[in-house]
Amino acid sequence: MFSADQESAMFSPYIHAFALFFSLLNPFLMSVYMVGMIRNTDAKIFSKALIQGSLIAFGVFILFAWGGENIFSRYLNVRFESFQIFGGLIFLVIGYRYVFQGAETIGEMRGAPEHLAGTIAMPFMIGPGTISAAVVTGVSVPFTGAMVVIALTLILTCSILILMKFGHDHLRYKHAKYIDRYFDIVGRLSALLIGTIAIDMIVNGIVGLIRSANLG
Repeated sequence: MFSADQESAMFSPYIHAFALFFSLLNPFLMSVYMVGMIRNTDAKIFSKALIQGSLIAFGVFILFAWGGENIFSRYLNVRFESFQIFGGLIFLVIGYRYVFQGAETIGEMRGAPEHLAGTIAMPFMIGPGTISAAVVTGVSVPFTGAMVVIALTLILTCSILILMKFGHDHLRYKHAKYIDRYFDIVGRLSALLIGTIAIDMIVNGIVGLIRSANLG
């Protein structure tokens, strides 16, 4: 039998790993990023693409939980900072185009419905922050535990986003005018947030490259 303190110490790394991953995936903030998709995509297509995107993200996160950031330098022969900069540029384009073109720009960027899963996986789920969280999770808990934590986080995230889409579609019929106006305003405000995060990612990547060059 374990004491309460022993049980707390046993599960604490799992709780911390889950909290870190969930706060970075953050389905509530992700819904703001994905406002164009929630607004303009059929519910069945959205749900299917979200699940497929989550499976793609799960595979990537598991890979980094197993191999760590060394995957970039050892196997891909690139730096993690370069990934940060590129991810920042993708977000910057999304934010810039949304500010000036609105939700229609998301439809242009995602292409055909069969490509929607890839758009959801990257950049909305897979990014420098969540990859770093996967690395930390792989270090702090056993690999099988990391798989469970990542899977539970993605399942919870998908469930919340699907419920949000369901709620949006049902409220939209009754209050179409107000829902569309709300999503347009929130979408443009979120674009400013996305752009700000993008700049921060780019700056962090550049600073990391400079530090690496100085240490080298």
